[in-house]
Amino acid sequence: MKRSLCQRVVLGLAACAFAAAACAQQALVIKPLAEKKVVELPPGELFWRIENFQSMAQANAAMNAWSLVAQADQRVWLFTLGHSGEHSSGATQVAEVGPIPRVVASEYLLRINDASGPAGSVTPVHSHPGSEAFFVLSGEQSIRGAHGVMRVKAGQAEAGHGADMAMQVSSSGAADLHALVMFVVDANKPFSVPATLP
Repeated sequence: MKRSLCQRVVLGLAACAFAAAACAQQALVIKPLAEKKVVELPPGELFWRIENFQSMAQANAAMNAWSLVAQADQRVWLFTLGHSGEHSSGATQVAEVGPIPRVVASEYLLRINDASGPAGSVTPVHSHPGSEAFFVLSGEQSIRGAHGVMRVKAGQAEAGHGADMAMQVSSSGAADLHALVMFVVDANKPFSVPATLP
């Protein structure tokens, strides 16, 4: 079926507008909140324990070798990599996420990132040399990978896949996304590298 010149112009303009919108897609804002290097991980299955404290001093006093303290969302957070069912004295338990896929390395980087952005904002497709876990404070976070799409809603925590898995993270809810992201990666490799999804 032949289209009129007017129809072809309208379709061409619509295609250009769609392409421009796709190129102008906003990036998620990613900020490191805390990190440390360790030479070994706790034995056995690994879980991230997420807790709140009334003050930085209390959180710092409760730290162990695999803990990180951060401030976000007007709260003091203690993230501890360890075993399921543990808790810190004086803490308000928020969530436990795991088991976390292990990575073998001579040195490990533990990191907490803050991820935020309006609906539709995304990261480039990338991978990490270790595991990633998610706790969403508000909005909804989607993690697209070779195994499909994982959606994490406000108040939920989820363990991601292991090392070197291609992924793209986006803000997919009606409200702006605010999430805390926990990493256990090989400290001697680049933290994030471009990747391709199948």
